[in-house]
Amino acid sequence: MKQFTKRDESFVCENCGSKVEKLGYTSRNHCPFCLYSKHVDKMPGDREETCHGLLVPVKVELSSKKGYVVVYKCKKCGAIRKNKAADDDNIELLIELTAKENY
Repeated sequence: MKQFTKRDESFVCENCGSKVEKLGYTSRNHCPFCLYSKHVDKMPGDREETCHGLLVPVKVELSSKKGYVVVYKCKKCGAIRKNKAADDDNIELLIELTAKENY
């Protein structure tokens, strides 16, 4: 079974157009401004997914171990993915998404 592959890369967000810098302590995989991501990994960091659709943040769950966990739904294929929120993520958006129940 494949493990996590660290890929801390800067990018331009395809949703809001913001320039997103490297995270520095782990892999950056979503925009800290709008929380959108891109469906590029099968396993974290492998870049083996062929879908490449936008992952829309639809909900945030609170985890006792991980803190805020963003739940995504791919606009292209409908896949559901989850990822731990980063320290510099838009806290207002995270809080707003904790109130959502369905996706």
